[in-house]
Amino acid sequence: MSDLIRKLELDLRLIGMIAALAVIWVGFDVLTGGGFLTPRNLWNLSVQSASIAVMATGMVLVIVTRNIDLSVGSMLGFIGMIVGVTQAQILPQLWGFEHPATWIVAVVVGLVTGTAIGALQGFVVAYLNVSSFIVTLGGLLIWRGAAWWVTTGQTVAPLDRRFLPIGGGIEGAIGGSASWGLGIAAVLVAIAVQITIRRRRIGFGFTVRPVWAEAFIAALIALAILGATWVVNAYPLPVGVVRRMQAAAGAPEDAPLPFIAHGYAIPVLIAIGIGIAMTFLADRTRFGRYVFALGGNPEAAELSGINTRRVLMMVFALMGLLAGVSASIATARLQSATNATGTLDELYTIAAAVIGGTSLAGGTGTIYGAMLGAVVMQSLQSGMVLLGVDAPLQNIVVGIVLVAAVWLDTVYRRHVK
Repeated sequence: MSDLIRKLELDLRLIGMIAALAVIWVGFDVLTGGGFLTPRNLWNLSVQSASIAVMATGMVLVIVTRNIDLSVGSMLGFIGMIVGVTQAQILPQLWGFEHPATWIVAVVVGLVTGTAIGALQGFVVAYLNVSSFIVTLGGLLIWRGAAWWVTTGQTVAPLDRRFLPIGGGIEGAIGGSASWGLGIAAVLVAIAVQITIRRRRIGFGFTVRPVWAEAFIAALIALAILGATWVVNAYPLPVGVVRRMQAAAGAPEDAPLPFIAHGYAIPVLIAIGIGIAMTFLADRTRFGRYVFALGGNPEAAELSGINTRRVLMMVFALMGLLAGVSASIATARLQSATNATGTLDELYTIAAAVIGGTSLAGGTGTIYGAMLGAVVMQSLQSGMVLLGVDAPLQNIVVGIVLVAAVWLDTVYRRHVK
């Protein structure tokens, strides 16, 4: 088995996380009498995981630099309130309701706000030498209070109808045909990338996997993508929605209702796109190398000529930008901006990064691991909700899982050394 894993060049942590996720899914499916592993629940699970997964990709870089950001949940709530007020109160005074550009301007305002907040906190950490724990702990309190002051605690609704698909829902999915097309295209791109990487490694004289191992990995990737596509296409639109669609198309009232699939949800596609972009940023760019160098050995990184202060500030600014993306997703999913949005999201974001293999000692972490960690965290929460577990007990379980993940990380590193 060890020889097989070595030839396939598989990440042992990734295998362990997938195995743990499989145990969680099967366990909850048994406990719920088959109610967990259904297309409907898995589709909802993917949508609910999107917001945390996006922020977890940024938290990886923050923790890699030996820092922490405790304010992401409060930032999400504050930015979400800004996005809601912008499209529901400010812009309608300029050009009226349901203007085509309203949702675009609102999202841009949210992204700019998030980037500015992250840069401000990063400046204090990097240039004023204040501990990131203290700075972001203060930010947790400041931005949660600021979210309340924006509307004195009032919920902002309704939001622009063009904005709502960002959060998923009935109009927030791309449909069955588009999902199959996207899935097949993703498989072809993944195989092409795998072939390109193999040719480049051969060109540089590096060792490569055996051909059968490459084919096995490609088959696993294709199976995962097409399997996910089949699941999201097995979840149909509600009967009432299909009936309204038929009526709008002029079909008779007694006409048979067709099966119309949801397909991939838009927030899930956003999260996947950001995951790919962040992976490229971390693994293939100079900035990503600087981040890992800073986390591995800050003194050596500075002596080698890296502007460590600027890199650190940029990492926090990037975290703020991703919090802005998550704020748009979460606000659109709730179809309103509330003062409670994002509460405890900092816990789930940090837990997702740590469970995904990001070391709190810095220098080590993967984007895909953090996103898979977000799915693990949301699976625990979703399964406990289906079982009717009270919220306090849910928090206890999440806390135990987080502590256990850190302990396992410590044991793993001691074993590797």
